[in-house]
Amino acid sequence: MTIHQATAARVTTLANGLRVVTDSIPHVETVTCGLWVDVGARHEPAHINGISHVLEHMAFKGTTRRSALQIAEEIEAVGGYLNAYTSREVTAYHSRILKDNVPLAVDILADILQNSTFDANEFAREQSVIIQEIGQTFDTPDDIVFDYFQDACYPDQPMGRAILGTAEIVRSLSPDQVKTYMQDHYGAHQMVFAAAGQLDHQEIVDLVAEKFAHLAVNRPKEATTATYKGGIFHQTRELEQTHLVLGYEGLPFGHSDHYAVSILSTILGGGMSSRLFQEVREKRGLVYSIYTFASSYKDSGIFGIYAGTGPKQINELLPVVEEE
Repeated sequence: MTIHQATAARVTTLANGLRVVTDSIPHVETVTCGLWVDVGARHEPAHINGISHVLEHMAFKGTTRRSALQIAEEIEAVGGYLNAYTSREVTAYHSRILKDNVPLAVDILADILQNSTFDANEFAREQSVIIQEIGQTFDTPDDIVFDYFQDACYPDQPMGRAILGTAEIVRSLSPDQVKTYMQDHYGAHQMVFAAAGQLDHQEIVDLVAEKFAHLAVNRPKEATTATYKGGIFHQTRELEQTHLVLGYEGLPFGHSDHYAVSILSTILGGGMSSRLFQEVREKRGLVYSIYTFASSYKDSGIFGIYAGTGPKQINELLPVVEEE
């Protein structure tokens, strides 16, 4: 067991490779904790694109100890909150709970990540749910436009694929495929358990060591290197607005200018006082929504600008954005 300490956060690496990070905040009465797994859409082969997200859903659909309903009822009976998300590089399972109920939250997180049953009936229902989610995203232009943007930035690469995958791929997956994917990618060395709130570091370490004792110890698998290329994509629909994303190559995590780019994004389009909001919306009335974003990955990054405008305003909008 290796212990590191820097600033207020404390880090302990367990014998199986799982890292436990805590930040004690004594003046609050709650704890937020969760497990971050080093796997996401960019780690998926093309024929199973979306499987990381399917796995995230299935983790809540029953274990050898709890049904899907019991998972929800136990955490909410004590006023707690449990959720998860999938990104291109990480899948996270997290809970917010009163400090005295932390053992319950850790137990449930450990249960869903070590004892999921992948029941065939639950799997079929969740496939339908995820296909509805894919359809909802497609029907939301200011959402789906970012999938198109990502694909244009990283064409024909795992980094450019949609996190949700396609309805066709989701339909084709089986419970055994998802279970095998979990066994291959959810090793202790690929995980970080983090907690912040009114807590004791060693108590969290001991609890996590006990509850996550059955994790696999396989080593992380390297993802395909992301290479920014850029391009143009447009799709015509019968809508009231044009949804536009302009992007440039950004910076990866760890770059010396990573935080400087975040500050630039805030100045340019990070709020109502930003340059773009003031010039484009407040002074000219060209958009309802405009903002910038800086997305960083391990080996690449994107700097982008989103605007929702009327078809007649786009020719005036673009030069203003470029000038700012």
